[in-house]
Amino acid sequence: MPLASTPSPVLRRSTAPMVMIIGDSFTVGSGPVQGWDSYAAQTARTLGWQLVVAGASGTGFVNPGPVGRTFEMSFDKELSWRPPPDLLIISGGHNDRQVSPGTVHQAVERLLELARRRWPETRIVVIGPLWMAKAPDWSYQVRDAIAVAAEEAKTPFLDPLGRSWGSGTILPDGVHPTYEGHAKIAHWLVDALHKYGFGPGT
Repeated sequence: MPLASTPSPVLRRSTAPMVMIIGDSFTVGSGPVQGWDSYAAQTARTLGWQLVVAGASGTGFVNPGPVGRTFEMSFDKELSWRPPPDLLIISGGHNDRQVSPGTVHQAVERLLELARRRWPETRIVVIGPLWMAKAPDWSYQVRDAIAVAAEEAKTPFLDPLGRSWGSGTILPDGVHPTYEGHAKIAHWLVDALHKYGFGPGT
């Protein structure tokens, strides 16, 4: 008598929201903090998201950094060919120093237009420059340029600049967050997203 065959396991598709984020070293991880412990990953775990991270250390809206790729190029190469996510987060500006605010504004404007054309139903959030210590004056000009472009595109803008993250949150390089720093950024981001109606069901 033949043995009964064992039923194949049923593979269930996840219903968790798909979220994609473009950013710099704060987003992708740096130093001893790997990508899976960055604020982006910690936020995704807290909210139960599926997460795809794009971008690279040293990059910005205008500054291509050592990899030779701006945020717009990262969107094109790493994200735009994928199915549309539920939410796209664009986080940066820290590396756009020595660039006129007008140039930053234009770059943000182009990226938002590109993302909207590619994924018309995807919700978008923009986060301004992250700074763990006292931010230099020029960073506020970059922040304002990003904020205006987001407002013109009717896109939520989240501003972390000027916040005090507390002790033990900055690596010895004086720039990047420790694991605790990433955890505090993630906590801030979760709260800020909730105010705009973004959460587990995004």
